[in-house]
Amino acid sequence: MGKKQKNKSKHKSHLSFRLNVVFFVVFLIFSGIILQLGVVQILNGEEAQEEINRTENTTTSIPVPRGEMYDRYGRVVVDNQPLYSITYTPPKGVQPKDKLQLAEEISKYIDMEFEGKLTDRDLKEYFFLQNQEEVTARIEDEDTSELDNGEVYQLQLDSIRKDEIAGYDNQTKEIIAIKKELDKAYALAPHVLKNTDISEREYSVVAEHLAELPGINVTSDWERTYPYDSVFRSYIGSITSKEQGVPRDKLDYFMSLDYSRNDRVGTSGLEQEYEDVLRGTKEKVQYETDKNNNVINSKVIREGEKGKDLVLTIDMELQERVNKIVQEELEAAIRKAPGPNRHLENAVAVVSDPNTGEILAITGQTYNRNPEEGESRFSDTSHQALYNSYMPGSIVKGATVLTGLHEGAVTPNTWINDKPITIAGRQKGSYTSNIGTVNDIAALQQSSNVYMYFLAMYLGEEYSNNYDMNYLSLKDGTFDNFIFNFNQLGLGVKTGIDFPYEGLGVTGEIGNPGHILDFSIGQFSTYTPMQLNQYVSTIANGGDRMRPRLVKSVHEPSLEDGLGPLYKDYSPQVLNQLEMDQSYIERVQEGFRQVAQTNQGTASHVFSKEPYAKYNMAVKTGTAQAFKAVFDENGERTTYKDLLNKTLVGYAPSDDPEIAFSIVSPYLGENATSTFDISNKIGARIGQAYFELKEERKENGIQANNSDEEAETEE
Repeated sequence: MGKKQKNKSKHKSHLSFRLNVVFFVVFLIFSGIILQLGVVQILNGEEAQEEINRTENTTTSIPVPRGEMYDRYGRVVVDNQPLYSITYTPPKGVQPKDKLQLAEEISKYIDMEFEGKLTDRDLKEYFFLQNQEEVTARIEDEDTSELDNGEVYQLQLDSIRKDEIAGYDNQTKEIIAIKKELDKAYALAPHVLKNTDISEREYSVVAEHLAELPGINVTSDWERTYPYDSVFRSYIGSITSKEQGVPRDKLDYFMSLDYSRNDRVGTSGLEQEYEDVLRGTKEKVQYETDKNNNVINSKVIREGEKGKDLVLTIDMELQERVNKIVQEELEAAIRKAPGPNRHLENAVAVVSDPNTGEILAITGQTYNRNPEEGESRFSDTSHQALYNSYMPGSIVKGATVLTGLHEGAVTPNTWINDKPITIAGRQKGSYTSNIGTVNDIAALQQSSNVYMYFLAMYLGEEYSNNYDMNYLSLKDGTFDNFIFNFNQLGLGVKTGIDFPYEGLGVTGEIGNPGHILDFSIGQFSTYTPMQLNQYVSTIANGGDRMRPRLVKSVHEPSLEDGLGPLYKDYSPQVLNQLEMDQSYIERVQEGFRQVAQTNQGTASHVFSKEPYAKYNMAVKTGTAQAFKAVFDENGERTTYKDLLNKTLVGYAPSDDPEIAFSIVSPYLGENATSTFDISNKIGARIGQAYFELKEERKENGIQANNSDEEAETEE
């Protein structure tokens, strides 16, 4: 019995020891936990709490409608048509399956066009979302260790067969189209899901179910409308669609200016030139998101403002009449002589206020000899006035005379007998024969080439007065002297017009002194119709080269119809003044007047007759030899050389000019004499249209838009 009691005591001793060890270990564990909690609470407690409460502020910008455009009399030229709009603003971190689920839900309430818009990739991406595990398993055996996620995803899509995506019904395709549109949206930035052909039913039903459609909202959008259709459309320009967004080659530039990728921006014309004021001020909204990217709060930190409005210098009523005049005279010339005039197909005209540089009308019309059914006979190609340059002919003789008078090559008392001259066996004469002896004014009146030839020779210090020379030598710098003076009048330099692009014209390489003689009569360099308009305006106003303008002023957006307060007014800008004796400019003005109003003037048979005589116009006519290259469908080139450009510059009234015009009708047949007056008739009718409109407005008390309010002025 004593032995049994002893064994029992020994067993209890071992048990107590083990329990003590366990309790000690538990104590150590709890001590460690308590210690760790103490460290977290005391040392890292604030950081841990911040992680729990972590939020992030993100600011996004919401686009506003662009500014509108009005003509100088307040007529709407470019408007914004309001549209119903359904938008999607995705939260940060939204997953593709979330978007697919949203697409399936919203497809119950809207119709989405899908015909012609879905690619095989779109269909495969939908299949992948529906069968992700199966598709992923297809490439498990392939080595993808060196591929990035995008490349792996492409392999997965490539594994999807054509037959697997071939049987989708229209309802499914509509869901895919909606999902595709949702994918274009950027986090926390509103994206237009649909804004065309939205019925009132769609709009209201979506509005009723917004709580079930995360990120979806109903709002208003806009699209550009043009009350005058294609009139002046070449200069209004274009904007990108929401699908195009900002041009990708200028993405960094636009993003630095607070644009979003899907913003609509001006890409040509005035839409591009005045993008900074037309775009408006975006509304800025700050979103607060939690660590799961859920939006928990938002506030507007900057109110949005519609883009500012432009008042154009254009008179749309005059513009429409000028378009019609050019179309009628062009068609009449083509129909009158279809054989010799088979290359005549377009005419260009620019009308301005020579005292301010404001463009009143600008047009280019191209005639379609073989229109298809429903196609118009005419297309508007007004851009030619700035983009294309033409051989001008004798209309530049005003610049030649001014150069000669200013440089002392000729004087008002210099008289020259107009008869053909021969240089190295090549005869050069005037277009009109039997002109006789002329001075500067008579040389302009009757368009004497020979006078200009001798003027150029005198400028080059060739004073022999020989009408038959074996060779011609002119001093170095003669051509540069011409170029400098022509540039002062706007010929051969950019006009400075407020437009993204304008041509400069072309001056050929001087191969021999005879080219300088050709230059003096407008047969060596080419100029744009806008350059020609600036040139004649400089003569008309007495020597100020004015910067041409298409925009007159900028206005704040209005809360009502019509224009808001004046924001910026563009005052007339003098680019340079002719450093020439005023009497020389007046002599050229008199020569231009005599061209139109005296019996021997080359355009008097049109301008001195009724109904045009009463408008007291001054003009200079021009005829230039022109070359036209034509390429057939095989790319073979044929050059036609026996063609003429018929040109005209002028202004009215001659004693107090209100308008200046330049007209170019290129590529008439050399023998098409019955249509040589096309440019003269266009110019005469433009002058008549201007003064008739002026009289009508005077009777009706109509005035152009002129604001006396204070505003920023660009000098």
